[in-house]
Order: sequence, then structure tokens, then C-alpha cells
Amino acid sequence: MSIPALLTEFVDYVDFSQPSLFISAVAIAFNPTFWNIVARKEYRDRFLTRAFGGNAQRACYALAATIFSLGLLRDFLYERALRDQPSHPALEGEQVTYAAYALLAAGNILVISSTWQLGITGTFLGDYFGILMDKMVTGFPFNITSAPMYYGSTMSFLGSALLYGKPAGILLTLHVLIVYIIAIQYENPFTSGIYAKRERERAKAAGFEEKKEL
Repeated sequence: MSIPALLTEFVDYVDFSQPSLFISAVAIAFNPTFWNIVARKEYRDRFLTRAFGGNAQRACYALAATIFSLGLLRDFLYERALRDQPSHPALEGEQVTYAAYALLAAGNILVISSTWQLGITGTFLGDYFGILMDKMVTGFPFNITSAPMYYGSTMSFLGSALLYGKPAGILLTLHVLIVYIIAIQYENPFTSGIYAKRERERAKAAGFEEKKEL
């Protein structure tokens, strides 16, 4: 069977009449949209920090708990969507199962190791709260990809789709990948700008100190 014919057959196994499919797609798109909007608003006017009495650390932890909870809800809705979809016989073989577990393992390794490297505040947008890291993390998994959490999560979505044998899961995984790529295009330049601003302020402060010594 040719690839176009196989893809057409896979799409035929996606039940677009199921509301859970679209609810899952909305949840997938909502999460990064939500945290980017909230984090940028926090960076501009410190509304969360003010809500927590000026404590940026607590405000960041509160956002982290919210993002984590939304992630659990997203995963639940994804799993529910998969259960409502038909399975494809080509995705029910032993080799597919092995590939699914390999993707789940690799994806979780990327997510967990990046969280370990960055810490809670580094993982959950602490930069936007003024909680900056001393230097850029370059060790594993950041020596493999600049966005290990996003790509690790995408791998886990695909692994789950293969484990359940659901073409709809593969379609939703493609949606995940597109959403995350768009998020990266917004986040990376903004975060880089935050650190560039800090370096300019440090250079300015160092120059002021030198003038004082003279």
C-alpha cells in the first residue's frame, strides 16, 4: 500500500463526530496560550507578584501549580478522546507496542531531566517573574534540543497514540507539535530579551562602578 493510500485509510479511522476529539484539541492549544499570556502580563505589570504580597517566588509556584494541573486535565481529556476513537489493525502489533513504550520512556526522560536541570522556577516561567538563572543550561537534555519539555511531551503523546492503536491520537499529536512549535517561536525571543536586558543592566552597573573608582 502506498503512503498516500495508508494516510487516507488512517484518516478513515478518525471519528470526527466525537466531541471528545475537539475538546482534547482545544485543551492542547489552550495550555501554552494561557501560560504565555499570563506570564507576559506578569512580566509587564507584576500582577501575580502583587497578588502574593510582593513575593515573586510564591507567585511563580502558584502559576506552576496551575500549569501542572492544566497539564493533568489536558492528559485526561486526551486519554478520554483516544478511548472514544476506533483502533487501526496496523497499530496493534507487537513492534508498534515496543515503539510506543520507547517513545513514552524517551519523552519522559526529556521532560523529567529538563525539569531537574532548570528547577521549578526555571521550568515554569520564573524568568517572567524576575527569577533568572545565573547562566544558560547547556547539559543534557539541552545539548540535544533547546526545547526538551515540548519535544518530550510530543513524544509522549505519540507514544500514547501508538499504545492505544489510535490514528486519532497521531492526528492530535501532530496538533500538539504545531502548537508547541508556534509557542517556541513566541517564547524563545521573549526569554532571550529578558536575559539580554539583564546583561545590559549588569554592564551598565559595572561601568558605573568603574567611574566611581576613578
